Amino acid sequence: MDTAALTAWIREFARLIAQEKQRLTELDSAIGDGDHGVNMDRGLTAVVSALEAEPPDSPSALLKKVGMTLISKVGGASGPLYGTAFLRMAAAAGDSVELGKVLRAGLDGVTARGKAEPGDKTMVDALTPAVAVLEGGGSIEDAARAADEGRDATIPMVARKGRASYLGERSAGHLDPGATSAALLLRAAATTLGDGA
Repeated sequence: MDTAALTAWIREFARLIAQEKQRLTELDSAIGDGDHGVNMDRGLTAVVSALEAEPPDSPSALLKKVGMTLISKVGGASGPLYGTAFLRMAAAAGDSVELGKVLRAGLDGVTARGKAEPGDKTMVDALTPAVAVLEGGGSIEDAARAADEGRDATIPMVARKGRASYLGERSAGHLDPGATSAALLLRAAATTLGDGA
């Protein structure tokens, strides 16, 4: 996975977030601040602009630029969490990126920053099974499916982290917006990277 492939991945992630912005906001309105879709769309629009203005010359530089832009442009918890994920990915990226390795680094960054574990009803619930599939030698498409299943598994969960946790039992019965956007990150990877990663 080179810089061009990573750029295509991030562009597709931005496109999917823009496409799903309203849905993400509706999901967040049910159990959070109601701004996840708007915030993520704003951040990724800024990311795409930054990549176009000054194309990075290496995978690590690209991932770092994505992370720094998300931290500066995305409000709420999503900016620091996604930003940390991409900064950790940048640190793990060599000249040629192995998706499972960088996503593991990103997931570790998210869990360290947000103190969330699987079952807490967060983006970790989508990322954890996807990373496990990749580390087990599965395809990116299989990892995207695992992320979708992890996302869907958040519906009956009672949130233990983030703003949704304030609702207690009332958070059950709702899809987690962070897990939903994280699943889109994997879907974008499956669409753009195929199995060459």
